[in-house]
Amino acid sequence: MILQEILSQAIKEAVQKQFDTTIEKVEFQATRKDFEGDITVVVFPLLKLIKGNPVEIGTKIGTYLVEQVSVVEKFNVVQGFLNLVITDAYYVNFFNEIRTNETFGFVAAQAESKAVMVEYSSPNTNKPLHLGHIRNNLLGYSVAEILKASGKKVYKTQIINDRGIHICKSMLAWQKFGKGETPESSGMKGDHLVGKYYVEYDKEYKSQIQALVAQGKTEEDAKKEAPIILEAQQMLLDWEAGKPEVLELWKTMNQWVYDGFAQTYKNLGVDFDSYYYESNTYLLGKEVVQFGLEKGIFEKDPDGSVWIDLTAEGLDRKIVLRSDGTAVYMTQDIGTAIQRVKDFPDVGGMVYTVGNEQDYHFKVLFLILKKLGFEWAEQLYHLSYGMVELPTGKMKSREGTVVDADDLMAEMTTTAKTISEELGKLDGYSDAEKEKLYKTIGLGALKYYMLKVDPKKQMLFNPEESVDFNGNTGPFIQYTYARIQSILRKANFSFDSVASLNELHSKEKELIKQIALFPEVIQDAAKNHSPALIANYTYDLVKEFNSFYQNVSILGEEDPTKRIFRVQLSKKVADTIQLAFRVLGIEVPERM
Repeated sequence: MILQEILSQAIKEAVQKQFDTTIEKVEFQATRKDFEGDITVVVFPLLKLIKGNPVEIGTKIGTYLVEQVSVVEKFNVVQGFLNLVITDAYYVNFFNEIRTNETFGFVAAQAESKAVMVEYSSPNTNKPLHLGHIRNNLLGYSVAEILKASGKKVYKTQIINDRGIHICKSMLAWQKFGKGETPESSGMKGDHLVGKYYVEYDKEYKSQIQALVAQGKTEEDAKKEAPIILEAQQMLLDWEAGKPEVLELWKTMNQWVYDGFAQTYKNLGVDFDSYYYESNTYLLGKEVVQFGLEKGIFEKDPDGSVWIDLTAEGLDRKIVLRSDGTAVYMTQDIGTAIQRVKDFPDVGGMVYTVGNEQDYHFKVLFLILKKLGFEWAEQLYHLSYGMVELPTGKMKSREGTVVDADDLMAEMTTTAKTISEELGKLDGYSDAEKEKLYKTIGLGALKYYMLKVDPKKQMLFNPEESVDFNGNTGPFIQYTYARIQSILRKANFSFDSVASLNELHSKEKELIKQIALFPEVIQDAAKNHSPALIANYTYDLVKEFNSFYQNVSILGEEDPTKRIFRVQLSKKVADTIQLAFRVLGIEVPERM
């Protein structure tokens, strides 16, 4: 039984016997560093049921615990806080119980439980993935892994926005300026090649607008009348009408992009269990809108457009079908959600990893699905995250000023290589081993820096700061893991046997307390959809280990029992780092 369960049960007994009343819940918190204690009971909530001074109440409960509970050694009361000192024996026994549990903190999924589907990435097919997509992918992937670790069955998915005016712009520019260029003939990744023509389209469009303005048109009229935008709009109509040559070009250029995306996902270390395409799901969305129209959920305006009135819920009227019968984003999102549950009947909820500029969209989507009567619509969650900016400012796709995901990963690897070579600790490594390590450090730096920030917050990404080997960074944590592996390699004795100690060094005790928090952190991170909780917990664990390492002799300890215990404790820290980094999608190196 874990410590809080033991104490909760005993405190409820104490309250019953000392004050003749019952309580449902006991509130705990970590003891402040400036007071003696390992865990603190918050007395204030008990004042609703027990009349008296919080110090007197805390003292009576503390006295009962010392007398009746073997794991409580002593106590002190500071105002309304009861600080408990737990025996070393409890922590030694606890450690020996979890020592060989390689997945301590993780919970296996129950076969009968409902699954959660996590959507992330969901790019447009007119450009390569960029820095913003990296945050999206890392958040979505990590939240999926955290939910799995917490005991949920999880499916990872994405919706690919493969239809609409954006892809027609790239297609049209390729027709006009491409001269038959392909990924093979150009040596470019397919997504980069298509993105190149998206930028070319924008250049030509702006040039035509300027020409029309020079002829006396207003800028607003010029934007509508520029020949290239009219051609793009016609291409979209041709696509929806199924014109063969347009569909063929669309399929060809989309495949170039898919091949490029697949390479980026592999390099980034993320994966998916299923893929959905807007070009398919919008059709189901249109069918559902028709069904909702018949049921009175939607309403048709005189011009033929279809809307839903959500003003009673504090929102507004939202269009779900244009007057010409074409779909909007909401239409395809309705169809996609329903199709997913058809394909995976055990799905009981979904997490949408999408930037916070779409907050309103998801409020409307979730409400529509509830009104359509889907039970699972009660378990939909928008993992809304802030945008990523660079020290140089915002990025713009049309102008080609985005930070490309592939380029950024390559830059991070190069930076890791430079720093590692300066430190000069890779003697005996082959060139292949070095390159693998540089990638591990570079990607680890990128991922950790992205994930340590609360998802809801806008963030500034500083590549150089992220690869620092000191402070709250991925490389600092990876280096500590590698340091522990070095200790384990140097341990020229068996450390498998149970080490029974009578007392612990204060640094050993603090380290065990930090390890013991891991299961709770996993559950909290799952509940809050926040990888940042895992990242910052791991940093705290590493700081605690480094304090232990600096203050306590490990391999040099003369007492064999203590030496074995300290090696075992070091190994458990490394195991916990590895598990924590696994759910963040970060690898740990054996040497650095």
